[in-house]
Amino acid sequence: MIWIIGCKGMLGTELMLQLKQAKIPCIGTDGEVDITNAHALENFINATETASYYSVSDSKKQDGKITWIINCAAYTAVDKAEDEQEKAYAVNVEGVANIARSARNHGAKFIHISTDYVFDGTASKPYDEADAKNPLGVYGSTKSESENAVAQAMTQYYIVRTAWLYGFDGRNFVYTMTNAMNTRSEVKVVNDQWGSPTFCGDLASTIIKFIEKSESAKSLIGKNSAAPYGIYHFTNEGETTWYEFTKAIYLYGKKHGRITNDCTIEPCATADFPTKAARPAYSVLSKKKIEKELKIKIPAWQHSLEKFMKSERFMIP
Repeated sequence: MIWIIGCKGMLGTELMLQLKQAKIPCIGTDGEVDITNAHALENFINATETASYYSVSDSKKQDGKITWIINCAAYTAVDKAEDEQEKAYAVNVEGVANIARSARNHGAKFIHISTDYVFDGTASKPYDEADAKNPLGVYGSTKSESENAVAQAMTQYYIVRTAWLYGFDGRNFVYTMTNAMNTRSEVKVVNDQWGSPTFCGDLASTIIKFIEKSESAKSLIGKNSAAPYGIYHFTNEGETTWYEFTKAIYLYGKKHGRITNDCTIEPCATADFPTKAARPAYSVLSKKKIEKELKIKIPAWQHSLEKFMKSERFMIP
């Protein structure tokens, strides 16, 4: 049984959908199980695993055993975190530490989602997993500490750093800009922050590959061994700025009938739109490690963006 924590968020919703489509047993929770309360986590695991012994036939008694935990829950309000440091720390650090300890205590493997914000953005080439962390703000600092908390609590874990995430279920940059370009004659977008957009569907399927590869390794030792535990990076391939990303949204939006208004897109500097929390100017992540260990080919960000925008599931909240 795979437990998705934060199952109502954008990534959690996508994971639940893909797991169910693959007929992989899963269970999801959101705010009803408080990750900052270690007892709540333990109680949920115990109740879930105990229920299996009474709700299924003898041949399926282990169906309720939680073997993997995927944490999609996080405090992600980057600017607000500067004023709500205790709240951000409680969710992103203490909560994650609680999950990791529960996973270890129950013999479950753990997948934790992290972010490009653990880096300061001063690099001139894509960051790899071993590069030194130096977060700029509270949000990045708490996510960096969450990674440390996982590593201190257990050994059977995968930390997946991602960036510029968008998907079908929930607010995100693509939906925001599509709406803006449908209602305005002009939008201004920063052109001096570089990164890689990430389609939620691609990230979810890659996370599931970690599990499938690990489970298959149990019966195919030496033929299909599990990916080594540790930190991995995943975004779509390629790099761009928010301005160029927006231009692509407009292009595909027009092509597939998502944008019906004529809108001019103008570049601007980060300094033109000051924010409470600093953003990394360059946060492109190297995917060489994950491509090698999972033997995957990551789609270009433009390909995945068009796939997203022409999908029947595309629906602005």
